[in-house]
Amino acid sequence: MKLIETISELEKIKKGCVLTIGNFDGVHLGHQEILATAKCAANEKAAELIAMTFEPHPVAILHPEKAPGVLTPLELKKHLLAELGVDCLIVLKDTRELLSLQPEDFVRRFLVDNVQPSLVVEGDDFNFGAGRAGSIQTLKDLSARHGFEVSVVGSRQVTLSTGQTVRVSSTMIRYMLESGHVADAAIALARPYRLAEEIIPGRGIGKKLGFPTLNMKRPNQVIPGEGVYAGFVKVAETLDAAIACKENLPAVYSIGQARTYGEDFPLLIEAHLLKEDVGDLIGKYAAMDLLQRIRSQHKFKTESQLCEQIAKDCEKARQILAKQ
Repeated sequence: MKLIETISELEKIKKGCVLTIGNFDGVHLGHQEILATAKCAANEKAAELIAMTFEPHPVAILHPEKAPGVLTPLELKKHLLAELGVDCLIVLKDTRELLSLQPEDFVRRFLVDNVQPSLVVEGDDFNFGAGRAGSIQTLKDLSARHGFEVSVVGSRQVTLSTGQTVRVSSTMIRYMLESGHVADAAIALARPYRLAEEIIPGRGIGKKLGFPTLNMKRPNQVIPGEGVYAGFVKVAETLDAAIACKENLPAVYSIGQARTYGEDFPLLIEAHLLKEDVGDLIGKYAAMDLLQRIRSQHKFKTESQLCEQIAKDCEKARQILAKQ
């Protein structure tokens, strides 16, 4: 997948492409539906599929205090979009000047003067331009004037473990994760939720208890609610390589503040690997996929009680992961 990060590079794009624009945070089922529709159209036209995204989220520029948590940092987003068949990714750096463009100015500057798509594919809730003033109808009206087509993809709904049917959205997924419902988030994502960052030294308490842990530097993305989870870890020398790694190491995760040892610990993201002899991993990078919540965090009176519970957690995680 080609990557374009400056406006001057837009001239490299072959005219007549199929384009889709969005933040794509999460690259969830709704996004996947849009991308699949766009890819099919691109194949029919023998054209490139180009995705245009923004970094950081517009709200982080306009109202930093209200900025939503990130589901897919850019490196992970690139990987997911490439897997879904995107030929070229345009990453526009959000600025106040860019975000102040009126809908028609945005279309003229990027679609008419530069990219010149034959078709733009968007969801039915697409908004663009200053103050999100442009809607999908605005885009249709402008397309008639400027010589490109618009295809609209309806929203995607899923049924959660509770039996409730909901519309898939990045906001909904953030809520699911923050409340610890990683299995429901995985339904909306069509894959487990993933944290990705560097492996750092821990406190050594897990090793002392007989359950050594791999410790992750806190990533700049949504952290699931405190609890114990089952999942898989991928480890490699670089962040890109960890994200793309195919080898899964079964693990039981602890996300929390280790209150058994006091109240002043920072939030820790730890993984006890259910596989021995993996070697020294400090300084490498991990991608942690969270499949299912096992339990909430508890404060234990003694280390022996903690060890007993960890052993139960490991057995439960093995049972969950054996089914995957």
